[in-house]
Amino acid sequence: MKEKAEPVQKLYTRMRLWEFPDEYVIEPTDGSSASSSLSISLVDASMKLIDSIPECSSFRVPKIQMIFGVVGMLKLVAGSYLFVITERKCVGSYLGHPIFKVISLKVLPCVHSVKNSTPEQKKVENEFSRLLKVAERTTGLYFSYDTNLTLSTQRLYDLGNESKMLPLWRQAEPRFLWNSYMLEALIDKKLDPYLLPVVQGSFHNFQATIGKQIVDVTLIARRCTRRNGTRMWRRGADSEGHVANFVETEQIIQINGFTSSFVQVRGSIPFLWEQIVDLTYKPKFEIVRPEEAPQIAERHFLDLRKMYGSVLAVDLLNKHGGEGRLSDMFSNAMQPIVSEDLRYLHFDFTKICGHVHFERLSFLYDQIADFLVKNGYFLLNEGSEKMEQLGVVRTNCIDCLDRTNITQSMIGRKILELQLRRIGVFAAEETISSHPKLDRCFRILWANHGDDISIQYSGTAALKGDLVRSGQRRVQGILKDRYISFKRYYLNNFSDGTKQDAIDLLQGHYKVSVGGDITPPSQTGGLEAIASFPLALCLVLIGLLLTTMSLGQVGNDPRHLLFSVVWGSISVGIASFVRAKGRIFCNRPRLQLHDKPGY
Repeated sequence: MKEKAEPVQKLYTRMRLWEFPDEYVIEPTDGSSASSSLSISLVDASMKLIDSIPECSSFRVPKIQMIFGVVGMLKLVAGSYLFVITERKCVGSYLGHPIFKVISLKVLPCVHSVKNSTPEQKKVENEFSRLLKVAERTTGLYFSYDTNLTLSTQRLYDLGNESKMLPLWRQAEPRFLWNSYMLEALIDKKLDPYLLPVVQGSFHNFQATIGKQIVDVTLIARRCTRRNGTRMWRRGADSEGHVANFVETEQIIQINGFTSSFVQVRGSIPFLWEQIVDLTYKPKFEIVRPEEAPQIAERHFLDLRKMYGSVLAVDLLNKHGGEGRLSDMFSNAMQPIVSEDLRYLHFDFTKICGHVHFERLSFLYDQIADFLVKNGYFLLNEGSEKMEQLGVVRTNCIDCLDRTNITQSMIGRKILELQLRRIGVFAAEETISSHPKLDRCFRILWANHGDDISIQYSGTAALKGDLVRSGQRRVQGILKDRYISFKRYYLNNFSDGTKQDAIDLLQGHYKVSVGGDITPPSQTGGLEAIASFPLALCLVLIGLLLTTMSLGQVGNDPRHLLFSVVWGSISVGIASFVRAKGRIFCNRPRLQLHDKPGY
């Protein structure tokens, strides 16, 4: 890689947090010269740089702890909240720079002004505070103090000298900057050494020997924030063409002075559709405003072509039922916009590969090999001679998780083999499978990658993980998949609505209105205010128990037959009502933006 210019001011890597009764003070402790501390008022969240730590006294005793980054600040109804990293773990390096994973995120309230708020404002603030507790548990957050993790190797290399002199947050690709919205309050204060860019996604790497040579393989996922969310509450695209579960995956290898990378992407089917949870195992797919599908797909792919060049869209949906209708709509929407730089290919993964025959993905590779060879990958040698990746493969299934990850891992494997042949490490017919350790590490790398992406979107690990890891389907793997499917059902229906609200709050998709009329985000009325699935289930079980007990007493007293009919009817009635009114019993997002069509 060519030499990188240092940013104007390095980010602080270790800081001491002083929690005084009326202010927070963040003191850099990493040996930075002439470092000023940051003071944040607990009354109005105002910020200023100070040269020394305020004096302590018996009436002003601070709590002290170490922190490793300032993620940003959110302003809510009656106060602001500061997000800091209290625990980190080094998980590897990106082009020679250490990469850290956020292990613990803490929200610090600056809410003394709540005391002067109205009862209604306090109620709303409590609702938002509850969402911030959910936000503290956000998974898959990564950062670097030295390099820009939001940019692929190719884009990082192509940065001009002027851009390299900018603070890291200004170099960042906005769509992959997880804390972009939360940094805004700090950006206005010119606090560059405190502004830590954070990415949500995945980071894994391994080293393996090939003969006498060592290859370093890294796999990075960068999740887009434009339509971020949970599995059932973020489907399809919005009216601008931004899709749910859009993730950029970059596979990087370093060997013999060569650096090479390959980027591919995944994302939901790019038009308006939804799948509203209603307690059924597989809620119906609903296509919204189908007449707009071609225009929305066109916006989506125009954006992709600007970012990546040529695009090959690989659709893995089957052709039956609801999936079939979505696939047909996707195919029809693509017909007017396909061109030399934009191709669409349907591959019925379920029909061709089933649950175990993933080797049949070779049929897919045969159809896309020409695109991969033509558009290549990024390659850089010690002399800074390079070739660039000119296009990207975009893969989707329904969730863009299980089938998509298996397909992307196949493409990644084929590209790695091409790269190693090009560099001269592999012979013409040599493959990864001929090196058992490399093969095993590569499988585990992609399985962990798929699990990380799946956990963020669905709340569970990916399905068919045993096949990706070992190449074999085992009984334990089948049982684990059944458990994962049940867990997804539970989370989708009874947990993800609140998590979706927390995501929207953090990333500015829902902006709190300070002052004026305020409606609590979870305010409900009527039946919905008291509806509870656990309560309904409890009543059904009690009814069935009483029915059984009454039937057992019929021989002693015929009146118990009447009682059993009454209790049985009540149980069936409650169960039927729950099924008919399933949406009421689900944990739905409550923030106002969900009432806007096409969000």
